[in-house]
Amino acid sequence: MTSKTKIHTVYKVGGKRVPSVTTILGILNKPALQHWAWQMGVEGLDYRNVRDQAADVGTLAHHMIMCHLTGEEPDTGEYSAHDIEQAENCLIKYWDWEKAHKIKAVLVEAPLVSRLGFGGTIDCLAECDGELWLIDHKTGKAIYDDMFYQLAAYKHLLTEQGYEVASTRILRIGRNEDEGFEERVAINLDKHLDLFMSCYKIYELQKEIKRIR
Repeated sequence: MTSKTKIHTVYKVGGKRVPSVTTILGILNKPALQHWAWQMGVEGLDYRNVRDQAADVGTLAHHMIMCHLTGEEPDTGEYSAHDIEQAENCLIKYWDWEKAHKIKAVLVEAPLVSRLGFGGTIDCLAECDGELWLIDHKTGKAIYDDMFYQLAAYKHLLTEQGYEVASTRILRIGRNEDEGFEERVAINLDKHLDLFMSCYKIYELQKEIKRIR
């Protein structure tokens, strides 16, 4: 069952709670998000309402794709007809992409924890065209740099588990025709992982400073 109020996964190492990949990357400044919120204000819209509706569609679209991969029936009971329609648009676009590949899901919506002290939930690890692919699904209008930092951390989590990932990619699945569909194969993930690890160090230092104030 999926819910509009998403319960955050708790990650632990040795019984101690550790931060998620997305929490760690939350320290980064996101100027594109700030500009978007300003633009909503210019248009007379409450950015929080727009954001929440987009999040509902994204959550449901993600749920539908995950159910497709696992053979389960999606639960849409908490969502409006408009949200369901937009989420189904995403699912159809994903199906169109999948038709060009031979895919067998290995892990779907899998929470993993690193011995380094952070956790994350991958969307999908799949045997695709004879290789192991890490696939991350995003709904929205654009692909941003921090998505690759996130993907690099997820690949690291899989590597620790013994998986040899041959390819990593983001599928940006628009909620309507204007937003379209985009596939980006990630390259130079070692550099992206370096940046993520730097964020992790800053995150931990910020916590330490707060404790000693």
